[in-house]
Amino acid sequence: MIERPGLARILTWNIHSGIGPDRTYDLDRVVELVRRHDPDIVALQEVDSRGRDANDLPLPFLQEALGEHAAEARTIVAPDGHYGHVILSRWPMTQVKVHDLSILKREPRCAIETTIETPSGPLHLVSTHLGLGIFERKRQARLLAELGLAGAEPTVMLGDFNDWFQWGSVRRALASVMPARTMHKTFPARWPFLMLDRIYCRPYSALTRSWTDRMARGISDHLPVFADIRVD
Repeated sequence: MIERPGLARILTWNIHSGIGPDRTYDLDRVVELVRRHDPDIVALQEVDSRGRDANDLPLPFLQEALGEHAAEARTIVAPDGHYGHVILSRWPMTQVKVHDLSILKREPRCAIETTIETPSGPLHLVSTHLGLGIFERKRQARLLAELGLAGAEPTVMLGDFNDWFQWGSVRRALASVMPARTMHKTFPARWPFLMLDRIYCRPYSALTRSWTDRMARGISDHLPVFADIRVD
């Protein structure tokens, strides 16, 4: 672990159920790429245990490899497992809440809200994976804006927002609430031209730098987004 006084390194990544473009399920390569950047907090979308051996479930494996502390949102629960998104952190998490963002007759959606007790102070964080429908996301974005104001600064909101328009409903709703955001093209991973995956934060000065890793194009259909966030 690299010491970064006053900073928290954060990652968001849609890992496509751990299945790469070669159609192979392989969480080891997900972990290998993440570890190269040494993030303190990891938000992963499309974590899927359906059809997996009970002794080889993804969340315990990812938690052991990437973060001692974990929070999970199960958006789909089936007889053979479940599907959703997770937060992994090397620091303790408190006040964990899973907010239902689901819209009738659409795929269930959630947001995980928590406070992460970093060595430099608390960080309010919200992780999500929004819907594909335009009007669905518009309502979900309003709920996210409320969550963004619910905690003290600094606040980070991250995930796969599925907001592909130049000035979509999520960006409009969060513009005044979360003034800083990443602007990396992440989808599709091989030839990215859409900024679906983002990290928002407030205050504006909290976002010190951000980047992606094109090596992920052989691991998922999304590229990851990393950011260093000032906490002190």
